[in-house]
Amino acid sequence: MTGAATPPGRPSGAAPRGRITARATSVLAPNASPMTLDGTNTWILAEPDAARAVVVDPGPRDEGHLRAVRDAVTARGQRVDLVLLTHGHPDHAEGAVRFAELTGAPVRALDPALRLGDEGLGDGDVVTTGGIELRVVATPGHTGDSLSFHLPADGALLTGDTVLGRGTTVVAHPDGRLGDYLDSLRRLRSLTEGEAGAHTVLPGHGPVLADAQGAIDHYLAHRAERLAQVEAAVERGLTTPEQVVAEVYAAVDRALWPAAELSVRAQLDHLRERGRLRRPPAHG
Repeated sequence: MTGAATPPGRPSGAAPRGRITARATSVLAPNASPMTLDGTNTWILAEPDAARAVVVDPGPRDEGHLRAVRDAVTARGQRVDLVLLTHGHPDHAEGAVRFAELTGAPVRALDPALRLGDEGLGDGDVVTTGGIELRVVATPGHTGDSLSFHLPADGALLTGDTVLGRGTTVVAHPDGRLGDYLDSLRRLRSLTEGEAGAHTVLPGHGPVLADAQGAIDHYLAHRAERLAQVEAAVERGLTTPEQVVAEVYAAVDRALWPAAELSVRAQLDHLRERGRLRRPPAHG
């Protein structure tokens, strides 16, 4: 979900296209919307001289886009050896079955229902297809099945919807949980520390972020601010998630209010679990 102001130092331009790092190339899906920003960033990862490539998030089932991704790989004399999914939302994963038909590549995901092939994908796994090293990091919160991928050779984090290139993301209640999401942000931040830490975010939507640590710090601060606003709204007597959204997200595009309501419900659950709501909100 978008709607937060872009913090200082974060790019606010268009989504990436073409080669972005030595090993990462982006192909933008034609599914722009208030929820998907410019569209879904499909990522092609490969060592510069390798014959095999990994594709992350084929995107929606759009034949032109899926063929464009395949053709971007074959134009470099490579073949798609593996498809990885950051999570199962349709704008990231709906095209995976068709893309597998086009390329013959298996699909690996945390959710068994999304897999095509014998291998799953989980926290701590290391993908080495075609010589590339890609480390799997479980980052639940946006959804329960959300994964991020650490590409150490490029100092990059592929974050799916956990960190966006512009604005902030929705905690998709009830599958998404705020406590998990905050833990995931802290885990990603730990990967940015030290001289060898990741410095670039390659997001599922929006522009590339050159200051990974700054972006994650902004997300943590934003979530703390929103949580305090929600708690204060309930203490003032607002009784339904819809009422809380209307007050706390008043400056946000109304088209995003349904997504904001999911985040509010996740925040209310988080506060309730921690005994911080003296006045329980209605579920209206």
